[in-house]
Amino acid sequence: MATMTELSRVMDSVCKDKGIEKGEIVSAVEEAVLSAAQKLFRMQDKEKELEVHFNENDGDVELFEFKTVVEDIADPDMEISVDEAVKLDPEAELGDQIGVKINPEFTRIAIQNAKQKILQSIKEAEGKVIYEEFKNRKGELISGIVRRVERKNIIVDLGRTEAILPPEQQVPREYYKPKERLRAILYEIKETKRGPQLILSRSHRDFVRKLFESEVPEISDQIVSIKALARDPGGRTKIAVTSNDTDVDPVGACVGMRGARVQNVIQELKGEKIDIVPWSSDAARFACNALSPARVSKVIIDDDNKSMEIIVNDDQLSLAIGRRGQNVRLASQLCEWKIDIKTESQVKREQQDVVTLLMSLPNVKEVTANLLYGEGFHKLEDIAFADPETLVKSAGLKSEEDALKLQTAARIALKDKLEQMSFTQEEAPLAESENAAEQEQ
Repeated sequence: MATMTELSRVMDSVCKDKGIEKGEIVSAVEEAVLSAAQKLFRMQDKEKELEVHFNENDGDVELFEFKTVVEDIADPDMEISVDEAVKLDPEAELGDQIGVKINPEFTRIAIQNAKQKILQSIKEAEGKVIYEEFKNRKGELISGIVRRVERKNIIVDLGRTEAILPPEQQVPREYYKPKERLRAILYEIKETKRGPQLILSRSHRDFVRKLFESEVPEISDQIVSIKALARDPGGRTKIAVTSNDTDVDPVGACVGMRGARVQNVIQELKGEKIDIVPWSSDAARFACNALSPARVSKVIIDDDNKSMEIIVNDDQLSLAIGRRGQNVRLASQLCEWKIDIKTESQVKREQQDVVTLLMSLPNVKEVTANLLYGEGFHKLEDIAFADPETLVKSAGLKSEEDALKLQTAARIALKDKLEQMSFTQEEAPLAESENAAEQEQ
């Protein structure tokens, strides 16, 4: 710790560098020195009433002990004569408590002993300043310099403090070297015993959102809005945008002239692919947009289960699904609907299988079977447990009696099917055990 003559200069320097109010540092120093001085006196088996003041004029810490003004001194450590007291305070009287300045050498020793506590207090004060500065900046885009890597944590210098980019918030296959500039969002602020810890993220989807906000003025001006965003960090991002101005194309605004804006974002994301699609309040249309670049032929919506069956041409299947299912997975996240992709040939085969199954029921012709299929009766249980009136309308039947007969036949067929399935499942373990016995022989 600095000597008394250096103390004021050091405190001013700390205030400037750490952004801490000088009053906080003065209070920390006074408290620490007082505590250290009391311990020193207790080591000498003395109990004294002490007071500490920082002298702004001299830049020194002054330590005072209080003594009682008496005529005859019995205990020099606790008492002072009237004559000596008057020299310190002309208005001093018998019985008064008067502060007597302690030897500067003793004060210096107390300061040295208080060194760690003073440093700890300054660190705590610095932590409060940092917390106050960053507590309302959660989710903001932050830029810093990579300092080092500790146990896969990237330590980033933000100027007045450091932040951590932990492994789980890093993008796969991204690597950084010391002194390299890094951008991320402030993901979290943790309060620890060592002070606030700033956690950054580059893998969170909001990182892409903030990059677009910084690159596209129309977004920051609230002309263009990002309605939804889905991301596979390091692989692909899908972003749905809309415009609050009919004269502004939201996709074009995000792409920029000759793709300049989106290329800046892609460059920051180290080559991550980005699909920018127009948002729509119509779920089917939005799903078609979200599956871009694949072209969709037909969409069948199940509102109750919030799921969609999307039909594409055979040559569009791999494009719609994407590598390892990435495209359809991100589209599903973007729309917040469950999406099932099928080809037209698959649908035709399924329809033929269902029609054949329905035609196996008594008095069900091909026309009736196709009508039922078109109305969503794709399984035996759909017919078996349907409302008879609905069945009459869907299949073009003459009466509810005909519908009930159809349902009875469907239930019998369904029962036979379930029994057959149960029998097959029972046979499977038996066949396996017989094969095992043959192999042992």
